[in-house]
Amino acid sequence: MDFLTSPEFWVALGQIIIIDILLGGDNAVVIALACRKLPPAQRTKGIIWGTAGAIILRVILIAFAMTLLNLPFLKAVGAILLVWIGVKLLAPDEEGHGDVAGSDRLLAAIKTIIVADLVMSVDNVIAIAGAAQNAGEHSFLLVVLGLLISIPIIVWGSQLVIKLMERFPLIITAGGMLLGWIAGGMLVTDPVFANPDKWQWMFKIAQTDAIKYGASVAGAVLVLVIGKAILAKRKASGGGTPAAH
Repeated sequence: MDFLTSPEFWVALGQIIIIDILLGGDNAVVIALACRKLPPAQRTKGIIWGTAGAIILRVILIAFAMTLLNLPFLKAVGAILLVWIGVKLLAPDEEGHGDVAGSDRLLAAIKTIIVADLVMSVDNVIAIAGAAQNAGEHSFLLVVLGLLISIPIIVWGSQLVIKLMERFPLIITAGGMLLGWIAGGMLVTDPVFANPDKWQWMFKIAQTDAIKYGASVAGAVLVLVIGKAILAKRKASGGGTPAAH
């Protein structure tokens, strides 16, 4: 227990908590988007179980952080998945409450939260692992403690975002575009495109701020365009109106 008196341990723990809070904003938006259509009685369950599953997976990811960083196409696949999740959240399936059991919709929301967090956590995990590395043999304990402390913040933040979405529906569109923004940035930083010394058969993308920013903007616009196109198609066919059910 001597490590509890070590300044390095507490400094690293503080850094991890700050990283979790700063990067937890994205997660709060995803959780809120995924749970917004649940009945009020099930929202808290969806938020808590979705967050718990995401945190457990993130701890596992951190254990393999440096290996994950070097896997080719991991970020590219993750970016495609995030665009798909963003579109689904922007234009959710229009299912009547009588057509789908509450438990099914709760499980679907939890699954969406876990998958999205898993994809979005790759970069976050590297940041956390970097902050913890100075703690030596206690680095994994630091990571777990930091995540546990951040859970209430993410859960509370998700509930706040849901309330804001109900009052300002435009936030839903912004949340979907946020996932597209993250996806664009992930895609161009995939090692297979970014590393000039490996996978030389693949074309390379210059890792400049302008390109990363441009890719993020393109990802956000892509989610918006696809989502709006789906909603427009549903409206034209009458599938997006309550009367259709």
